[in-house]
This record gives sequence, C-alpha cells and structure tokens, in this order.
Amino acid sequence: MARGDQIYVEREFLNLQGVYEHHGIDCGDGIVIHYRKGTDTIERTSIKVFSDGRRIYTRHYPTSFTPDAVIRRAMSRLGEQKYNLLFNNCEHFATWCKTGVSYSKQVNDFLPVIRAIDPQQLAEPVREALRLGPPDLGAPLLDQALAQIKTTWNQIQPQYNHAVQESRSWEAVARQALRRDREDLARAALQKKQTYHKQAKEYESQLQQLAELTQTLLENQRLTQRESSD
Repeated sequence: MARGDQIYVEREFLNLQGVYEHHGIDCGDGIVIHYRKGTDTIERTSIKVFSDGRRIYTRHYPTSFTPDAVIRRAMSRLGEQKYNLLFNNCEHFATWCKTGVSYSKQVNDFLPVIRAIDPQQLAEPVREALRLGPPDLGAPLLDQALAQIKTTWNQIQPQYNHAVQESRSWEAVARQALRRDREDLARAALQKKQTYHKQAKEYESQLQQLAELTQTLLENQRLTQRESSD
C-alpha cells in the first residue's frame, strides 16, 4: 500500500463472505477516505476503522492520476451523503478518485448473486438502489436483473413440477397399498409423499419470491420510464 492507492477489504454482504468489497483511498499517513459503513458518508477514518481487522488489498490500474491528485479528488467529496448500492457505492467513489471514471466492477457481479441466495433478501436493496438511481443506468440493470430471474425460475420450476408429480404418484401408491391391505407399504409410500410434498412447498415458496421480486423490478422499470419521459 502507498499514498494515493485504491485499497479494499472483503466484507460480508447478505451473509455471503467475500461478495462485497469495501473500497477507499489510502492517504499514506494511516488515514483512509471512504464511504463509511453505517453513516453512508464519505469520511476520513483510521486505516484500522476502514479495515475492521480484515486483510487489505490494492486495486491497480494501467494508468491513473498522481497520488496527490487522487487524494485531492477524494478530499473534494468529503462529507458527501449520496451513497447508492448500484450507482454510487464506495467502489464508484474510489475508482473515480483514481481514474476519473465512476465505475464499479461489483455492480456487474452483483445481480447474478441472486442465484445463490434467497431472492427476497435481494428485493429491498435492489428496489431502493433502483428507486434512487439515475434513469439512464436503471434500464440496463433492470434488464440484467430480469434475465437472471428468468434463468433462476427456469431452474426451479422443473424441480417444483417433479416434486408435485412425485407427491401425487406416491399418494396413488399408498391408496393402492391400502386397497390390498398392505398398511406397511402404504405408510412407506405416504412418507415418500410427504418428502416430495415438502420439497414442492419449498420450491413453490421460492417461485413466489421470484414472482414478487419480478413485480418489484417491473414497477421500478415503469417508474423509470415515466420519469425519463416527463
């Protein structure tokens, strides 16, 4: 690490270790300028506060501003309170200080994370970020989110259909066993039915969450289009 470096640590986000990188600008004197977690304000803090005991990494670029210029740019935004998960996060800020371009690689990686987590967990941060984000950037991100939802839906729906069919099949087996006075076979079949029924309910819940998230995103899309046309 050196004066004017863009540094970052990995933090937990939605209980996923390493998904979220927290970025800042190293002032070279034990101070870091960054969007401070908890206040959503660009502040000067100690490097200890910034890292919170985590390992610190450095982001390198082929070309960037001089260290003095990087720090001047960072200091020019001290006190800013315009944090936005998708459009103005800590990485956007630090990258702008280093290169002049407000960019976050994490945004490109963020939406596909929906495949790995409960979709309902993602609804609120995505909804809030898109609600506050600029209209010209909102549409492409909404398209990406909807594409990921469709992919996830297509993965879950066949599993749901299979679980429903198996539940019905084992119920039929249980009824046939009872007609043959085979209570032992009926009990075993009913246990199978319950297992698949439980799976079907879990898949149904996931599909419902995806449907709710889709509705949220589509509402944001309509709002974005309305605002851009006004």
